[in-house]
Amino acid sequence: MERQSAWTRWDATAREKISAFCERYRCFLSQYKTERKFIQGCISLAREHGYQPLEACDRLKPGDKIYRANRNKQLILCQLGQQPLSLGGHLIAAHVDSPRLDLKTSPLYEEDNLALLKTYYYGGIKKYQWLNLPLALYGTVVLKNGEKKEICLGEKPEEPVFTITDLLPHLAKDQMKKTIEDGFPGENLNILVGSLPEPGKEKEPVRNYLLRWMKEEWGISEEDFVSSEFEAVPAGAARDLGLDRSMILGYGQDDRVCAYSCFLALLHTGPTEKSSFCLLVDQEEIGSSGVTSAQSSFFQTFVEELLEKTGSGLKEKRLFFENSKAISADVAAGLDPSYRDVYDPRNAARLGFGIVLERTTGARGKSGSTEPTAEYLAYLRNIFDKHQVCWQTGELGKVEQGGGGTVATYFARLNIDTADCGVPVLSMHSPFEVTSKADIYSAFQGYQAFYQEE
Repeated sequence: MERQSAWTRWDATAREKISAFCERYRCFLSQYKTERKFIQGCISLAREHGYQPLEACDRLKPGDKIYRANRNKQLILCQLGQQPLSLGGHLIAAHVDSPRLDLKTSPLYEEDNLALLKTYYYGGIKKYQWLNLPLALYGTVVLKNGEKKEICLGEKPEEPVFTITDLLPHLAKDQMKKTIEDGFPGENLNILVGSLPEPGKEKEPVRNYLLRWMKEEWGISEEDFVSSEFEAVPAGAARDLGLDRSMILGYGQDDRVCAYSCFLALLHTGPTEKSSFCLLVDQEEIGSSGVTSAQSSFFQTFVEELLEKTGSGLKEKRLFFENSKAISADVAAGLDPSYRDVYDPRNAARLGFGIVLERTTGARGKSGSTEPTAEYLAYLRNIFDKHQVCWQTGELGKVEQGGGGTVATYFARLNIDTADCGVPVLSMHSPFEVTSKADIYSAFQGYQAFYQEE
């Protein structure tokens, strides 16, 4: 099936509009690098567009805009349509967590007069890609008395950064004979954080200096790491990529590029017949098992409260799910010409060709795929073509090469028609991922068209 580059369909005026939209996205991506920060930024922007907390509303009517946050890591926004909820709604779900390094419960140690932090890697990463990078630390620390400390260090030019060292090539003969998996063990992903000794301390003087520094600067003790969330992410802003500035290079685009696009699409959608929902979830990269993930009951209880506050009964919950339609907005694998042999070029998505509609995900014989029906895929095709959205099809590599999953399965379980549809990415799960501005804007247009459909 032949598709054409989305850029060929836009004139100079349209390209300026796309550039402005993607500049706002680039700034948002740079400013909100963790799931907590991203949700915080979305709530602030939603309130500017008239959204109110659901708990502040006693009764709801068509046209109302409400949201509810779950533990600062998950967010649902809804614009109520003219039709009753029993006739269903349009839902787009995306995840806001990204691969990263998390500090262990007891992270700080000293060895050979250097202080380091022990980490877990979060999500599927190539471990060697995280070496020798400038890293920033984001932390949320809750003290025993309930006081919360928010920490960010390494983003401002005047602030220090952190890094994970690698072996110099002169001494790496044995390392280079190993497989990538064996040559870069996860236990070696230790972040270098200091070398200055505490005066008068003979035992672990560098570690003691840093413990005193954290107490004075952050107001936390070593024991407070137990009730903390520290994330190490690449320091610095996302950047325009290419001589033509047609792409964006930045951390966390899987899946914040889709999260931002569907969130902005809802904010800029006018009154609709059906109710529109945007669901931003956490923990997709580690299996969606936690309380802020797509598997939690948060979405279902949100729907129950909507039914109550619109004067409907809980008996209509089943009808709402049965009559609703959903998009799992998650990134797709873009065809990389440097690694063409792992793709099926006839079925691979290409950067700059628009939003990707995926008929199947999973791995090796569609294992784990939600497999949307032909009728539902035709429904989405019709929407995109009717609204002149640039779109393409795609898949995650050759049949037996690999595979992956999305949050689509958790909405399909509720008997909601669901399909994966998102932005193609190069260097997925690396510290710096690549997207095309054409695809980002096409995703925004596609998601908005989906919300507007009657």
